[in-house]
Amino acid sequence: MKKRIAILGSTGSIGTQALEVIQQNPEKFEVEVLTANNNVDILIGQAKKYQPNAVVIANPDKYNYVSEALKNEPIKVYAGADALNQVVQMETIDLVLTAMVGYSGLIPTYNAIKAGKNIALANKETLVVAGEIITKTALEKKVEILPVDSEHSAIFQCLVGEFMNPIEKIYLTCSGGPFRGKTEKELQLVTVENALNHPNWAMGAKITIDSATLMNKGFEMIEACWLFGLQASKVDIIVHPQSIIHSIVQFEDGSMKAQMGLPDMKLPIQYALGFPSRIKNDYSRFNFLNYPTLSFEPPNTKIFRNLALAFEAIKMGGNMPCILNAANEAVVEAFLNGKITFLQMPVLIEQTMQKVVFVQNPTLEDLIQTNAEARNRTMLLIENRK
Repeated sequence: MKKRIAILGSTGSIGTQALEVIQQNPEKFEVEVLTANNNVDILIGQAKKYQPNAVVIANPDKYNYVSEALKNEPIKVYAGADALNQVVQMETIDLVLTAMVGYSGLIPTYNAIKAGKNIALANKETLVVAGEIITKTALEKKVEILPVDSEHSAIFQCLVGEFMNPIEKIYLTCSGGPFRGKTEKELQLVTVENALNHPNWAMGAKITIDSATLMNKGFEMIEACWLFGLQASKVDIIVHPQSIIHSIVQFEDGSMKAQMGLPDMKLPIQYALGFPSRIKNDYSRFNFLNYPTLSFEPPNTKIFRNLALAFEAIKMGGNMPCILNAANEAVVEAFLNGKITFLQMPVLIEQTMQKVVFVQNPTLEDLIQTNAEARNRTMLLIENRK
């Protein structure tokens, strides 16, 4: 039987590539639900092409436009956050791919898990903000969380057949982004265009900025802790500019497993959608002779402070990773809009972490409140900065 897929955030980078994977494997997958926030024209085009059971436009102001465009199609059209949270519970869904950007992916993912849906997780912020709640609920509902991030997919692949063997350490690899090796003085001149020019990966604007600041790697560290049941002390970040080794697992006997391949997000997407099977494809293959040297170096956490802040946040626990994420979303938006500089981002995040009320054992409602408070405080800091 075909696996019926709901794609939350189908118009973004991960969503569009997931649809390519589905199109290449029509005998294995079909699209059940597509959702988007504001990209109505792309969503309409996807709906007409893939003929899902339903589409959801999160922005209710765009409902009439989408509904009118799809009135002659056998597709249900819904709008708003409530519809998004309800549609993931449809009985006809086999797997939910959560590819929404940032905090917005948390509640729909949580509701999908509560409904017993297996998750292909591309929204790392879900585990950054509410890792304990999400993993506990998934365990209670016997739901699989299949990682889509290339690094976590690599770790997951290395652990197949090894789940009874304790992990000594994992190494999350990092390209270093567009500013690897730059000095603080050089980073003072960074423009938005510079920061969006990633050397290896084609991604959306928000995640590309996170990669440039190394916050993305901090989030991936927190996500890895929850996915694989690890303390942060067992996670190392290593800069690997070629992005060929996607991550490494070291076991108690000192043996290490690495997953390798060309930097192409369709590979981990396909693995998550098809798990436990590997699906044949015609993607470009890695050739060792084209990469005679693979290099590694430590990250510079003094210049790229966001990575250090992420380790501080997971060490404190509670709602601190939620504060970190909310502050980061606010500063990235401000940077993309030209309101602050590249180097002001970690300063503002750290100030927010010091100001928002800390909660040691937050409920989901606590985290919702924390997210709002942290965003508001960060935006206030942005407006009042000297």
